[in-house]
Amino acid sequence: MTGIMSALKGCTSPNVYDEVPDGGWGWMVAAAFFFVEVFTYGIIKIFGIFLQDLMTDFNETNSRVSWVVSICVFVMAFTAPLSTLMSNRFGYQPVVMLGCLLISLGTITTAFTNSIIEMYITMGIVAGLGYCLTFLPTVTILTQYFSKRRSLVTSIASTGECFSLLALAPAMNALKEHMGWRNCLIMIGVMQASIIVCGALLKPVVIKPKPTASEGSTSPLKEPESKYDQENEFTRTSFGSVDSGVQSVTSSQINLSEVDSSASRPKLLDFSVLRDASFNCYALFGLFASLGFFAPQLYVIELSVSRGVSRDSATYMLSAMAVAEILGRLSMGWVLNRRPIRKIYILLICTVLLCPVLVIFTFVTEFWGLMSCSCFYGFLLGTVASSHIPMLAEDDVIGIQRMSSAVGVYVCIQSFAGLAGPPLGGFLVDRTDNYGSAFYSCAAGMGVGALFLGLVRPAKSGLCLWRRRNDQQTTDRDSSSQGSDYGPADFVEMDMELDNGPAKSKPWPV
Repeated sequence: MTGIMSALKGCTSPNVYDEVPDGGWGWMVAAAFFFVEVFTYGIIKIFGIFLQDLMTDFNETNSRVSWVVSICVFVMAFTAPLSTLMSNRFGYQPVVMLGCLLISLGTITTAFTNSIIEMYITMGIVAGLGYCLTFLPTVTILTQYFSKRRSLVTSIASTGECFSLLALAPAMNALKEHMGWRNCLIMIGVMQASIIVCGALLKPVVIKPKPTASEGSTSPLKEPESKYDQENEFTRTSFGSVDSGVQSVTSSQINLSEVDSSASRPKLLDFSVLRDASFNCYALFGLFASLGFFAPQLYVIELSVSRGVSRDSATYMLSAMAVAEILGRLSMGWVLNRRPIRKIYILLICTVLLCPVLVIFTFVTEFWGLMSCSCFYGFLLGTVASSHIPMLAEDDVIGIQRMSSAVGVYVCIQSFAGLAGPPLGGFLVDRTDNYGSAFYSCAAGMGVGALFLGLVRPAKSGLCLWRRRNDQQTTDRDSSSQGSDYGPADFVEMDMELDNGPAKSKPWPV
């Protein structure tokens, strides 16, 4: 019994370092994050392989079945503040383990549902909440274990969702033909239970710098504070999803709070950022662009089948997207780490290019044309998905100082697009009896998003110019006010000095 208690204590006790380890136990955390990606976002992205089965068994339309994914994505994004609060209160390990139980429970019970409404609850709400409680704490603690290698490690680890598209989609599609979609969901739920092992690996990290003789009387917060303040901003901006960006910027405050609980923490949600014109434009970009994040993966198989491609071959479209998305994520990380470069323009170019690719999907009619579109879409999606949340830290948008509070508002706004995107595509498919209609709606969303993204820099420049003019006018008024108030007194002082000077105090010679 003593041995078991000692083992449990060792698993939950924090790792203490005198500086950010940039490795060590962090490699285990990176492996855990990879598998969390596989069984969270990866499962959401391959859900399209069950679309036709659900429509047939429940006698439902595309639009109503698509709400399953929409509700799941919405709950996952909208409950991000709850995940942060619970992680700060109870620690990462118990929160991730609880999330694992909810995911597995939600997925397995989905296999026993008798209506699409029941699936909204099991897969949408229960599993969606579990995804949030699992994903966000894992990416949070990963950022605390790495400094110089953070960008590279998180980029590689975040490809877990792409691995799910590459490997699980074809495998589950083949198994579905032999054992049915319900048994496939049970198998997925059992595999998702392995996340509990990943949660056990998330040992907290505490940074306690070694005091020096000259700094013996200084605060222990001084060294880590300066370290995080001087850290290159590029190491903070490498995550692929709404979730990652939420946590990456708060990791330094969490580290400092482990050293001193009195350290100040930013507000969880600061709606004052809505007064910033550049942030509003960027939030609208995220809202409309997110319409194209999930619908293509959901409908590309059915689109391919409608164009004469066999269902077995159509599943390889998802695999092609996955490989291309990996390359897109890594390429974007490499490009954005080069100096000098205006990052928001690179994001704008990739967003604009997504629009014609989504439109071309509707014109091609054979396998290799669809495969080419899937590759281009996957690559460009990887560039946008890996950079749109970290881009908030750039001065062109909101800046690193306010990002930790702004990102919560941004993710909440973006979550409504995840709720509306797939059902909107399904509604158009039902109306037109053409799966290409869903891609038109995605292209339209990307186009409107690109328009608002193009307004971010002008809005920021105009706001800065207005503030400079306002500050200059205030300074001029203060200067004139000070001159009128203190000018006569200065003259009085000068007169008094002349009266009390030596020339006045001595009589003139006669």
